[in-house]
Amino acid sequence: MEIEVSSSIHLMYVNEIQQEMYDSAQRRGTGIAKRSIEYLSKKITEGNAVVATDNGKWVGFCYIETWSHGQFVANSGLIVSPDFRHLGVATLIKDKVFALSRNKYPEAKIFGLTTGLAVMKINSDLGYKPVIYSELTQDEEFWNGCKSCVNYDILMKKERKNCLCTAMLFVPENAKKNSAENSQPDNRYNNEQESSFSV
Repeated sequence: MEIEVSSSIHLMYVNEIQQEMYDSAQRRGTGIAKRSIEYLSKKITEGNAVVATDNGKWVGFCYIETWSHGQFVANSGLIVSPDFRHLGVATLIKDKVFALSRNKYPEAKIFGLTTGLAVMKINSDLGYKPVIYSELTQDEEFWNGCKSCVNYDILMKKERKNCLCTAMLFVPENAKKNSAENSQPDNRYNNEQESSFSV
């Protein structure tokens, strides 16, 4: 299996990707913002997506979108072909699209909205934390993308404060801080020795 940053060679899969996004949302009875063929094609052509294939067959997909002038990046539209589910493909795709996001927009906060427990686990493993909606981009264009979701009325009734999706956010500064703290030598033993010798 190959998991690659998208290019125009992957346009051959766009109809299948769009259809599976729709079908999957219908099966789960939950929302996923519907994206046009043109929208998905642009993401693929610009290299703002990740496509997984196996011997020429489409396996999975996810794309990135920037908001608030690049301050936020969303990893959206994660979908895996039914023939390849429960094999860890979603994790591999999320790893790749997360790396693509960090490479293209190293200072941006990366977020996602999901109703799926498996995606929440993957996001958590990547360093995302659950947050309230006010910590996400307030870009109107992003929230307009929710209009095609079956739960849009709920979102609006709650004044965009929450919905059925869980909001998750990765903050680069927090990751740097945690990394620095984890790389510090553990001085606890030395401090205990000193205190035991003090009179």
